Amino acid sequence: MDVIGNGPGGRLARVSTTEHALFVYGTLQFPEVLHQLIGRCPDLSPAELTGWRAAALPGRLYPGLVADARATVRGALLSGLSAGEWAVLDAFEDDEYDLRPVDFDATVRADTGVRSSRHRPEDPDLTASARYAPGAVWTYVWTADVTPRDWRAEEFAAEHLSAFATSCAGWRQTLDPVAIPRRPVV
Repeated sequence: MDVIGNGPGGRLARVSTTEHALFVYGTLQFPEVLHQLIGRCPDLSPAELTGWRAAALPGRLYPGLVADARATVRGALLSGLSAGEWAVLDAFEDDEYDLRPVDFDATVRADTGVRSSRHRPEDPDLTASARYAPGAVWTYVWTADVTPRDWRAEEFAAEHLSAFATSCAGWRQTLDPVAIPRRPVV
């Protein structure tokens, strides 16, 4: 097991690159953003997580995942991330996010004739189910204030994706391997 370390007690201390997947529900589910941050789009399998919602955040373009027993959030599972890619994505996430394992009984949207990394968050077709072992899927949970409105991937894609991906490229160029900065509030 290749465990990622980002300091004792850091967010990545319990994550294994070979055994764990990351559930993404906001900007990280867009291949354009992943390409700018880590230089590629890893395996990206569409998925849903029940008991949670992607909440719009005050003054920000990206969402925060918050518990909501009546909700289901659409997103994707990222798998096959290297330790360095996990570290970049973790640095990208604000301090208000907490990396947590989630119990995951996912409905996966996948067309066996199409490479899953070509997923777009707005693709609605659900075709297969999969069960993930407890603790094998992690996600970033928001710990600060949210708005009552849900974040909409389609709205973000239409209005902000291009400029956001460009800002991600700029952020990535400033990434200092010694002192990893957090992404600016956009």
